[in-house]
Amino acid sequence: MPEYSEEILDSNSISSTDKAGRPIPVTIPIALAPGIKVVYTTRLGGLSTGDYGNLNLGGKSGDEPEAVLSNRIALAEAVQARLSLVSQVHSGVAVDVDDSFVINTPFGFDVSGTHGETDTPRVIEADGQVTAQSGIALGMFAADCLPVLLGDPVTGIIGAAHCGRRGLERGVIGATVDLMKSKGADPANIVATLGPRICGDCYEVGDEIADRFIKRFPLTKTKTRFGGAGIDIAEAAMIDLAFAGVHQVVDSMPRVHAATQYLEEDPELAELCRTDGEGPAKLAERIDNISHSMCTLENPLWYSHRRAALANKTHEGRLLALIVRD
Repeated sequence: MPEYSEEILDSNSISSTDKAGRPIPVTIPIALAPGIKVVYTTRLGGLSTGDYGNLNLGGKSGDEPEAVLSNRIALAEAVQARLSLVSQVHSGVAVDVDDSFVINTPFGFDVSGTHGETDTPRVIEADGQVTAQSGIALGMFAADCLPVLLGDPVTGIIGAAHCGRRGLERGVIGATVDLMKSKGADPANIVATLGPRICGDCYEVGDEIADRFIKRFPLTKTKTRFGGAGIDIAEAAMIDLAFAGVHQVVDSMPRVHAATQYLEEDPELAELCRTDGEGPAKLAERIDNISHSMCTLENPLWYSHRRAALANKTHEGRLLALIVRD
């Protein structure tokens, strides 16, 4: 029988900080295709506090810039890649970051308009990113909107799209796939996955918005658990992926569900639940209430604008969904 060190046998003995003393972000990796991985950040393993606790990666919501910077540097080191961040505006626009990528921050390329980085931060407004380079982690912020991650393992071209309701209506998935195609990707080879998002049972928008949405995305209207009309943005994304010729979709849910169950007694997550005022104070009760582990409102691992609003908060953090090629 092989012998293992006490450090391996006891996970509590493994350091929770990196060499610089920063908390190591708790992330959920997904093997999308050979040489291509997706990473979802959680709320765990960062320096943000209060309503932003703990791993806020968004730089425009009022969090302390030093905390956001530390979180992003730690994340870049954890995924061993340079981050690429753009200013998301719920558009149908995708950009080729190979045209403009430069290392302008300690963690990579930031044109998202982060507060506090410089007096006049550079901004590129887009809701889709594409690259043919290895070692660049395309990042999409989310706190209820749907990140869609795409990779062509044959050409190595990867893409990421931020899919809120308006971005979906404006065709951001098609724009991202078209840009990947212009760089040589073949939709028949592209593999996609859908990241954390608010589910159709929770995303209440009212009849007027839902009825307009289903004209573009049939059969996506729902009745939410709150009793009103809602929409299913994940189902809408699947429709547009099919229209774009992308039919290989990896389900992230099993890995996320397993990670959620693994963390059901995590002390950091328990403390967040005890203090955030966004639901039951006991972590076990929140875990028991999850029907959809990918749902940002239901799962306390994720940031959720809706969950924060229901708790009468004016601020919340942002997770990042990343895709990177080796």
